Amino acid sequence: MRKVIAAINMTIDGNCDHTAGLPDEAIHQHYTDLLNNADTILYGRITYQLMQYWQTLIKNPSGDNTYDEFARAIDKIHKIVFSKKLSNTDWSSAVIATKPADEMVKELKQQQGKDILVGSRSLINQLLNLNLIDEYQLCVHPVIAGHGMPLFDQVNDRTILKLTNTKLFPNGAVILHYVPSIK
Repeated sequence: MRKVIAAINMTIDGNCDHTAGLPDEAIHQHYTDLLNNADTILYGRITYQLMQYWQTLIKNPSGDNTYDEFARAIDKIHKIVFSKKLSNTDWSSAVIATKPADEMVKELKQQQGKDILVGSRSLINQLLNLNLIDEYQLCVHPVIAGHGMPLFDQVNDRTILKLTNTKLFPNGAVILHYVPSIK
């Protein structure tokens, strides 16, 4: 069965603010590798629209190999966007979800393929509440944002996690790998 991995960046104070983190080459390389080991990523509309920035680097590479590799990885992975507002994706590798997230994830997990990534705060909360996440990869940046949207602000029940791995980056960010203790 395919694994569902919630992978997201956050600040030390628990906020998901894409402008507050300190992404560098090492972090982009980590996420490039993660994307290359998956074949599907799930997004909500807001995060999806932020990620469309990387389409510009496909058309006009930056010359920075790490960023351009990440752009190629995000371009090729199949993206499913959960949105009631979007009518099209404007990205050939992206589609609008036709079913609720829980149904879609249950179906995807039964299919053959690589890992399924979840890259949006709202979907992480929704799938957490449904016990559909197999692993959490939380990249905590050494920043106190003081504002932003908390990652886990819509959780219904207490969830116990087990730390399985850590990865420290030169800039002080750390990825914490967790799995649910009890499913």
